[in-house]
This record gives sequence, structure tokens and C-alpha cells, in this order.
Amino acid sequence: MALKICWGITGAGDYLLETFNVMKEIKQKYNAKITVIISEQGVFVLKWYKMFEGIQAEFKDVRIEKGPNIPFIIGPLQTGTYKFLFISPLSGNSTAKAAYGIADSLITNAIAQTMKGGIPVYVYPVDQKAGEFTTILPNGKKLTLKSRKLDLELVEKLRKMEGIFVLSHPKEITNVIEKLI
Repeated sequence: MALKICWGITGAGDYLLETFNVMKEIKQKYNAKITVIISEQGVFVLKWYKMFEGIQAEFKDVRIEKGPNIPFIIGPLQTGTYKFLFISPLSGNSTAKAAYGIADSLITNAIAQTMKGGIPVYVYPVDQKAGEFTTILPNGKKLTLKSRKLDLELVEKLRKMEGIFVLSHPKEITNVIEKLI
């Protein structure tokens, strides 16, 4: 039986290409069946980075947010159809919502409800380290950004929550999979 994973993408561009590469690697290496759920802003960012069509071509089950519970993914997440939920990249906005239990989007509702069902949730929030960091824009240019103290505090709040695990790089999800199989 193939490993079933639900993978969420929000509206953050940091490590988006790395995330896509990890998704493809996991699909191939572990014969994983990956259901991709994409927030409204995730669609916008994927299109800006010219990656939306690539995601759709690579993965057969891609679901686009129409509301907090549409498309319906919560039931299968809560009942163990998927081994875990992984969100990468997790935008600062979705990090803040998840840290405070706000479940008003497909991704934040999936996080909250999956945790309630006792299924592990793994996230890669983009703002994790103090100071400046460099990201690559869709045109290939580099952009230097600075993490805000508030963003770092919200990630720490997530780290302290039961049932959610914060990863420092999207590739770390392969370590989780290795422990499962």
C-alpha cells in the first residue's frame, strides 16, 4: 500500500521550489500518494513563480481552496486516511492563525482539525530565524528580508502546541517518513 500524505501549500514564496523538489522526491522514492491542498493565496504565489502548472502536472490529486472546508479534506485527515499533514511553506499569516487556533481557511482548518483527530501535523513556517535572510524572487533575483520578532514568537507558540511539529527545512519531512516506514 502506498504511503498517503496530505501536503498543504500557502501563499509564501520562501523555499517554494525546494518544497516542490522534496514533494517530487518523496513521491518517487517512497511511492507516495500525495494529495496537495492549496490555499487561495498559494495559487496566486505558485502562479507568480510559474509553478502552478508543474504542481498540477506532477500530482494527480490537487485541491484548490474554495472555503474553510471546501474541498472536503478534514474527514479523511481526522480518520487516518493520511499518515500526516505537512504544510510547506507555511506563510506568516497562516502561522499566526494556526498559533491562535483560527481555522477560517482550508489550510488553518486542516491544521486544527487534523490535530483534534490525533494525526500529526508538520509545518515549515517561513519566518523562523532572527535576523536577515535571503530569498529568491520569481525572476531569479535575490531579496533580503528580516524576520519580525512577532513572527518568531508565533513560530515558538506553534512549537509548544501538542500535535504540531515545526521543521526547519522542507527536506526534514523525509526524516519523518523514514521513521514511519
